[in-house]
Amino acid sequence: MASKTSGLIAEFKTFIARGNVMDMAVGVIIGGAFGKISASLVNDIIMPVISMLTGGISFDDWKIVLKEAAGDTAAVSVNYGTFLATILDFLIIAFAVFCMIKAVNIFHRKKEEAPAAPPAPPEPSAEEKLLTEIRDLLKNK
Repeated sequence: MASKTSGLIAEFKTFIARGNVMDMAVGVIIGGAFGKISASLVNDIIMPVISMLTGGISFDDWKIVLKEAAGDTAAVSVNYGTFLATILDFLIIAFAVFCMIKAVNIFHRKKEEAPAAPPAPPEPSAEEKLLTEIRDLLKNK
């Protein structure tokens, strides 16, 4: 049992030490933080402006009540305003990811367009080699 556990731990250490896993972990952490920023942008900046333009109605109030509240039973409603805010939040994140991928692609394209090294001179033919040797022998005499 102990050897299986130590083998599992060693395999887990190898898995975690890979660069791809660490990159993914950093991406998830940054993505979570960016999601909070995007949600705040939508809820605290964009939605109040839209509510002001619609006569002070909050997106949270945009709903279709299917069944009114009765006593201790809560109302049943379709909250399409909250859904619209979530869609707007998604579109902001999707646009940010699109811009990031576009920037990375431009960076990679510039790397590919870097000037190539000049080509090496062509290899002399057997006849040219022989003539070069004869010339060198005649010089030495």
